[in-house]
Amino acid sequence: MTDYVDRYCERVAPGLWGELFNSLSSLAFLIAAVLVWWLADGDRAGRLLAALIGLVFVASSAFHLLATRWAAVGDSMALLVFAAAYAGLVARRWAWVAVPAFLGLTVVVALLGGGLYLSVLLGLGVLAFVHRAYWTHYAVAGALFALALALRTIDRDACDLVPAGTHFLWHLLAGVVLYLVSRILLARRGERG
Repeated sequence: MTDYVDRYCERVAPGLWGELFNSLSSLAFLIAAVLVWWLADGDRAGRLLAALIGLVFVASSAFHLLATRWAAVGDSMALLVFAAAYAGLVARRWAWVAVPAFLGLTVVVALLGGGLYLSVLLGLGVLAFVHRAYWTHYAVAGALFALALALRTIDRDACDLVPAGTHFLWHLLAGVVLYLVSRILLARRGERG
């Protein structure tokens, strides 16, 4: 688990600052966490989401600074933990169905070669369909996440054109998406009083 991992254009050798842009762009998650914490204004669900976004920041930073296999696993798992918690919070009384359904979808999509994050994009589509009052908000979040996922996916192929790669743009856009979906959940909770 301590093996060196070289997945991105920017990393050309082991070392703490081998991915400067990827490491610094992880700050987008910290900024999102602080903003959600502030927006939550004492709301426990909002504070939980802020803490989980903070976990995404820590995990992403650890991976891009250390470039080890254990950090890579932590990086992927942190975002999936946020997504599973979000599914439970947004489903409220149906969390017992929503969370296992999301996790099951994630496993199936990953086994079919779609990676770990395609299920998040599919989940945003489901939320846009189910929560009609917020469908445009979820559609915007979904479009941004689709763009972020595309930039994450093409990073290695873009090395010749963009030596720093495109992974850092994934961080910036994914940070915005985590903020937006958290804001949507807090707005919905505020409407229920």
